[in-house]
Amino acid sequence: MKHIGTQTIETPRLILRPFEMKDARAMYDNWASDPEVTKYLTWPVHSSVEITRMVLRDWVDGYESPTRYNWAIVLKSGDGNPIGNISAVHLDEKTSAVEIGYCMGQPWWGVGIMTEALKAVTGFFVEQVRVNRVGARHDANNPASGRVMAKAGMTFEGTLRQSAVNNRGIVDMCCYSILAEEWKK
Repeated sequence: MKHIGTQTIETPRLILRPFEMKDARAMYDNWASDPEVTKYLTWPVHSSVEITRMVLRDWVDGYESPTRYNWAIVLKSGDGNPIGNISAVHLDEKTSAVEIGYCMGQPWWGVGIMTEALKAVTGFFVEQVRVNRVGARHDANNPASGRVMAKAGMTFEGTLRQSAVNNRGIVDMCCYSILAEEWKK
């Protein structure tokens, strides 16, 4: 892999950019404080904007590392505030693989925004970071996330039974991936 850190990516509707501390209020209001957004995630709903600021401080400080990949999802047609995030949640140097995680506020669900973001990040990892495999997983009870992965070109690989813990407890996880050779076709 050729690590270059979080770079700004543009798509027809989106700007994927590094987070800034000024994003705390929007992050809190748009998704981090919503129990429906965090239902299938591994981190708890934020009880205050101060919690969000602490998380953002860690994220912003992390950009000093070229192996940190974490984007704010911003609509070009919006007010410049993030509506969600997409990031590398696991890197495996030995297999040249990355696992992506994402979340977004409810008002923007179901209109293809996350699929657009996932496609852009997949292209970034294959073409610029030179990974061989881009993967993602979702709680089996959240099939909408699986539809995002499939629409982004990923292949369903199977379900790992009782293989993860999230805010619902011990859950089954559905696994998807796309290989560099598949992406380039």
